[in-house]
Formats: sequence, structure tokens, C-alpha cells
Amino acid sequence: MVSALCIMLVLGSAAQWLGWRFRVPSILLLLAIGFIAGPLARQITPSLFGRPISLNLNELLPSEALLGLVSLSVGIILFEGGLTLNFRDIAGVRRVVLMLVSVGALVTWGLSSLLAYFTLGLSPRMAVLLGAVLIVTGPTVIGPLLRFVRPTGKAGSILRWEGIVIDPIGAMVTVLVFEIISSGITMNSGQAAMSTAGAMLHGVLLTSACGTLIGLTAATLLTVGIARFAIPDHLHVPITLSLVVAAFAGSNLLVDESGLFTTTVMGMAMANQRRARIRHIVEFKEIVTTILIASLFIVLSSRIELSSLKEMGWGVFVFVAALILMVRPLSVLVSTAKSSLSLNERLFISWMAPRGIVAASVASVFALKLQAKGVNEARLLLPFTFSVVAMTVIVYGLSAAPLARRLGLSRGGQAGFLIIGGGLFGRELAKLLLQEKADVLLVDTNLDNIRQARLNGVPVVAANALSTQVIERISLSPIGRMLALTANHEVNALAAVQYARAFGRENVFQIPETPKHDASAARKLTATEVDHELVGRTLFDPRATAQVIEDRMADGAKLSKTRMTREFDFKAFKEMHRDSAIPLLVISDTGVRPIATDTAPAIEPGMSLVSLMSPEGLKAP
Repeated sequence: MVSALCIMLVLGSAAQWLGWRFRVPSILLLLAIGFIAGPLARQITPSLFGRPISLNLNELLPSEALLGLVSLSVGIILFEGGLTLNFRDIAGVRRVVLMLVSVGALVTWGLSSLLAYFTLGLSPRMAVLLGAVLIVTGPTVIGPLLRFVRPTGKAGSILRWEGIVIDPIGAMVTVLVFEIISSGITMNSGQAAMSTAGAMLHGVLLTSACGTLIGLTAATLLTVGIARFAIPDHLHVPITLSLVVAAFAGSNLLVDESGLFTTTVMGMAMANQRRARIRHIVEFKEIVTTILIASLFIVLSSRIELSSLKEMGWGVFVFVAALILMVRPLSVLVSTAKSSLSLNERLFISWMAPRGIVAASVASVFALKLQAKGVNEARLLLPFTFSVVAMTVIVYGLSAAPLARRLGLSRGGQAGFLIIGGGLFGRELAKLLLQEKADVLLVDTNLDNIRQARLNGVPVVAANALSTQVIERISLSPIGRMLALTANHEVNALAAVQYARAFGRENVFQIPETPKHDASAARKLTATEVDHELVGRTLFDPRATAQVIEDRMADGAKLSKTRMTREFDFKAFKEMHRDSAIPLLVISDTGVRPIATDTAPAIEPGMSLVSLMSPEGLKAP
């Protein structure tokens, strides 16, 4: 048991890293690992140094304990998702989001149920239950896809909101259908249909009221405790987690399976309050969620039996194809009618409905419950759901980026640049990046710099780089890297810390600090003596400080682009322009990347090198 648990955690983390490294949805790797650790592991018992190693993850927990753990984990995942939902993100398209999670959900449920009955051969009650499970999309899949594609316009925000809000709604509908199935209500007569509709309406209202009341109460308690310093900083995260668990459990005690709705409401309430700072809580919850997602996918997919896979047949491919090509487009068509979205935005939203961990978890929970009640057909619920998860992730994961580019909503995986500092050098660099078809946003508070940038056609924001105005503007935009070019080292460092949370530390850069002389100590204080987590990666060259660049620009230095060849490579360039050029950027077929001092620039023949070239260097042959 211990060996299986350790292997699960190691392989889960490895799958997440491999997914990031090779730009593929990590969910596919997690499903593959779960399948290997489940059906196949039950057939073999490997050994290491002569000792047997158990890979059977079904030995970890009994079914009853697994149900509770899965449900609680999904509740925590939805709370973390709710923390990312700010109402300002959907200004102007709230109606579209509401339609998608209400009317769109009903369309998805009804059509999916019909398809399950006719293509999968399920009974009416199991078809309706599977249709309810598939109402949810996959925020744990959509989030990474959106970060990779970075669609422009409102499509990204709509998809992110839909993916998180629809999950507790889908889970709630699934619970109600399960209760109806368990109570023995049939769906053959008009009286039974009325009884079913009444029971479901009562359940929706009760779950919504309970979840909203408890979620808002828990969020208020946490907000007041943090804002009034009644909770010490080092206890913010554990108390937050405890309150989420308490709210989840309390809600479920009052109304069965209402905890998912409660934790989502709690997360949304925390995201939209302005009294308490919760960024450190969000960061920790992201870590917890990553671990939970990896663990759940592996454990749940490991419970699939080979016999169940053999029973599914070819109808599952027809079913998934219909979900992608018919059900989702119709749902979006109805939900976006008379909206301000462009045709291309509607098409992109129509092509993004991958299922993820919530669908898999909900299916697992109710499949086990129904099997315990003697419903043998329920054993197919899990393999059907996982088939939908796997195939939708493959289709959408491979096609989302090319489609976004074709629709003009993305320029590919190439992340754009946020330039902080609109002086002459910053403006010239922004102009060059725009010429290379890179997305650029320049930020400055100097009105003259802003005016000059606008005259040069550079997108610019007149704001403090650390303000929420800038952060909200770049959220889910094509911007993915930051270049801090101001003469103020403290501003550059603060910006690096701020945007490292959004872009990752590998994508935040700042120019070197101008050395300061300390007369009492007779030494120089440089950025290398500061904690490396409090500064960005150093740009260009250690000598390329703001003062040096400014002086060179004043002396007539220009940005120059030099194409590298086998005969004239980067080494030859440095030898020729040892003192007259400062290398800045590398341009290749995959985009533009800045040169940093912590890694040797990989410059191959055919690539171009952008440098700040002095007048004498410009005259060189």
C-alpha cells in the first residue's frame, strides 16, 4: 500500500511536468498512468531487488472512504477555481455566461441523454444520469489550454467562468437524478414525469439556498478574520482549508451533496471582496489543487476494469463525435444568441468543452453508489465517462491552438511582452517587437512617454505597473512575459515579484541594477547580492544598466538586426562588436525571446540577433 501511494505521487508529479515540458494536456498522461496502475497492475506484480511492489491503487482505500475523499477533493478544487473568478472579468458578457450554465446546460443534458440512449445502448435512467454527468466541462483542462492558447477578446474569460461555475451545477443535477433513480421513480408516465420535475426543482432550490448561505457565511468569517488581523499570517492557509472543509461537510449534512456548490460560492465570494489580501492563499491552493488533480485522475482511472472497456463497443466513438460536433455547438448557439460576441469568438467557444476531473469524480462516486444498490449497469458509467474525458481532451487539446490562430484569436503559443518603462529604449524595443508580429503592451506613468508611444503606434497603458488595472488587462491575454526597463531598480524588482505569479519566474526579466557606491563599506551593492526570488532574470548583459543604455541611445545607438549564418555566427559577432553592441533578443521561426545573463543564448544559423548597436558598429562592414 505504501509503495503504491508513493509511486502514485511521484508519477502524478512527473506527468504534470511532462505535460508542461512537451505542451500536451497532462490529463492524458495521468489517465495512462492510472490505467497502467489499475487494470494492468492487477495482472502483474513487479519486484525490485527481489521484493514485490504493489501497484494496485485499489488497495489504497475501501470504496466508502474513497467516495468521501473524492467528493471532498473536488470541493477543494472548485473552491480554488472560485478564487479566480472576478466579476470584472465578464463585464458585458455576464448574460452569455448565465445562459451557458443554465439554458446551455439543459441543452447539453437533454441531447447527451438522448445520444447515450441511442448510441451507447443504456437504459433511460442511466442515459439521463450520464447526460447529467457530462453537463460539466473541465476547468482543470480548460485553464491550461487557455494559458497556452491565450485567446484575445472575451472568449477566454467566458470559457473560464463557464468551466468553474458549471461544475457544481452539473454535480447538483447528477445528485438529483441519482436520488430519483434510487427512490425508484420511473420515467414512463406523465404523472411520474411531473413528480420528477417537481422533485428536481425542489432539490435545485434547496441546494442553491443552502450552498449560497453557508458559502457566503464562511467567506465572510474568513474575510473579517484576515482583515482585522484576528488570524496570524502563518495560520491563514490552514484556517482557510479548515473552513472550506467545514463548510463542505456542514452543507452536505444539511442538504445531501450540496458541498460542491457551497465551496464554489465561498471561493467566488473571497475573490470579489476587497477587505482582505488573499494572494498567498490562492498560491497555496493552486499547489494543493495540482496534487489533488494528479492523485484523483490516477486513482479513479485505475479502478476501471478491462471487462468494462470491452463492453463499450464502437458506439462510444459516435457518442463523443456527436458531443463535439452537435451538442456543444447547439448549446453555444442557443446561449450566445443576440450577444455582442463576434462570429469567431462563438466558433471558438463552440469548440471548447473538454471534460475533466469533476466529471470523472462525479461518475466514480455515483457509479459506486449505484453498484452498491444492485444496479449492475452502473459499472459502465465510469468507463464511458473516462472515454469522453480522454477523447475530448485529445481533440480539443490538439486543435484549440490552431483553431484560435485560424480564427484570428491567437498568434500561437508565442507569448507577448509587457514592457515596463516607456523611455526611448522601451519604445524602440516595443516597435521592433510589433514589427515581428509579437503582442506588446507598454506601461508607464510619464505622460510624455505615453504620448510618444501612442504616436509610434505602440499599445500603452497610463498606469502604475503594479496596479490592478494592468493585471486585469493582461489576464488571459496574449501577454506572457515581462521586461522591466525603468531606471528604478526597486520598481523593476517589485514588478518582477508581482508578475512572476502570473507568468512564472522564468518569464520575468529586468535590466541590471546600476551599481551604487557605499562609502562606508567601500564596496558596490549589486542585484546579485539580493535574494534571487526578489528580482527578475537579468536582461541582456551585466553592463547593460539603464544608465548605460540611456547614454548609448543619446550617442546615436540604434536597434540593429543581424542574421546569423554558419560563416558569421554569434561568436564571430561578439568578436567583431565586442564593445559596440549589446545583444538583446533572438528571433527565430518560433518567435522572439529575450537574452538573459543566466543562460547562454542558443543562436543557430538562420536566426536573427537584435542588438543595441553604437554608431561605429553600424558603420562596420
